[in-house]
Amino acid sequence: MNPYLDFFMAVLPLIILIWMMTKKNSVPSNVALPLTALIVYVLRLVYFASEPNLMNATVVKGALEALTPITIIWGAILLFKTMDLSGQQAVVNRWLNQVSSNRVAQLMIIGWAFAFMIEGASGFGTPAAIAGPILVGLGFEALPVAMLALVMNSVPVSFGAVGTPTWYGFGQLNLDADFLLAIGQKTALIHAAAALVIPVMALRFVVDWKEIRANIVFVYLSVLSCVVPYVLLAMVNNEFPALVGGAIGFAVSITLARKNVGLQTAEAGQGAGKVAEPVETGALIRALSPFMALIAILVVTRIPALPFRAWMGALEPAWSIELGSFAFFGISAGLVLKLNEIFGTNAAWAYKALTVPALIPFFLIYFLSIPILGIPGKVARQIWSESAGRMPKTVVTLVGALIMVQLMMVGGDRSLTTMIGRTFAEVTGAHWQYFAAYLGALGSFFSGSCTVSNLTFGGIQEAIAASVGLDKGLILAMQSVGGAMGNMVCINNIVAVCMILGIYNQEGAIIKKTVVPMIIYGIIAALMSVMISIALSW
Repeated sequence: MNPYLDFFMAVLPLIILIWMMTKKNSVPSNVALPLTALIVYVLRLVYFASEPNLMNATVVKGALEALTPITIIWGAILLFKTMDLSGQQAVVNRWLNQVSSNRVAQLMIIGWAFAFMIEGASGFGTPAAIAGPILVGLGFEALPVAMLALVMNSVPVSFGAVGTPTWYGFGQLNLDADFLLAIGQKTALIHAAAALVIPVMALRFVVDWKEIRANIVFVYLSVLSCVVPYVLLAMVNNEFPALVGGAIGFAVSITLARKNVGLQTAEAGQGAGKVAEPVETGALIRALSPFMALIAILVVTRIPALPFRAWMGALEPAWSIELGSFAFFGISAGLVLKLNEIFGTNAAWAYKALTVPALIPFFLIYFLSIPILGIPGKVARQIWSESAGRMPKTVVTLVGALIMVQLMMVGGDRSLTTMIGRTFAEVTGAHWQYFAAYLGALGSFFSGSCTVSNLTFGGIQEAIAASVGLDKGLILAMQSVGGAMGNMVCINNIVAVCMILGIYNQEGAIIKKTVVPMIIYGIIAALMSVMISIALSW
């Protein structure tokens, strides 16, 4: 076959999808994504002559893979319905206004520093899911908040979920600990440079340049309070840069906002005249208890040194059964649900019920909040029904998206994503260094995960670096940065934040806006890679 024709056919479904979602009368995502999945399925069978049984198994796997984002989204909606209908969100909002009524300060404290910390603890798109509703509760419009949350959730991602994208994402490459640490060091330096630009671009979705300029000192103090400890810790560790950096930055940002450091005065600011009703310490602790429990559970269950992570992710089947010619089903002691040999192929699926941040912590916190916050039974049922009521379109959208993703990624060297990546590499040759981050972003666009992007394209990036004589560690760092910046345009994340914030049929409009900072992020990454290359050559 003609490799360039193969490349065109591989990207054709993406072109159709982007056109459908961004044209003037855009096609809703719950129609566009399943339709694109069907197009990919037909192309795999008719043009690429893929094995039909494997394609059918991949469809099943893709539909089941959607269970992860579906349960996370439902859990996030459930938590914030709990906060809202119990009256605790109003208390949190009053406290945040008491810290500062300045809009830029609120956006940086919640959208940047708090989300930075949550990413370090959890990943899985939870920062946008958690920060977005808080900001909407403070009076910000949902659509701009969605774009801000997506763009802000980029810098910490390579070290999100206690460093999983780095130490696990590149785990299949059999790199030694020192080399893996060196990748993390380069990754953090590139992200740190982008952090001087990207948060300001994110703020622009919500507030105007005049308001940003008036508060620019606070903006950069908040940015640096996260990024400086993040970079310093990345010099010695791959697991805690985002978590510790975010925690320090959150505390520092609140302290600076309380003292009005670097902020426009209340009399001149757009928040002028809004006097926060004082919140008593006991009421604040009670209102924040779901969030404190959320963070505590995420941290305790994800730190590798503690036993809970291993217990919750135990893979050894405790019980299994053969489902005829369909698959082998098993469930482990850690409630990991597995399907192996789907339709007799090597396609397999697993759902880590205790590790995916859904049952724990979101659903758990909902059930605990009923007695702790004294939520009446009628209100508890209302919370459940309203959160469930938002899910039907989300389910259709995500099932379509994940089937499309799996069909694009299956097939090893003949997968559509691999064809796209290799063609880009062949065209750019020795200049691949300037484009490597965009391949990582492509992986996140498909999979919704920096970790999966690194798993998918890490080996390809390593091979390209070797073939064109580029520094392997630097190219892998670019891959990880790309996987992080791809969060801005990732279909799964966009669908998730839209459903949580109650935004409908705006996914295409969001991509058109968030792709701009993503492209700029890639340019910054390329420039930083040149500077690091020069430093390495000295």
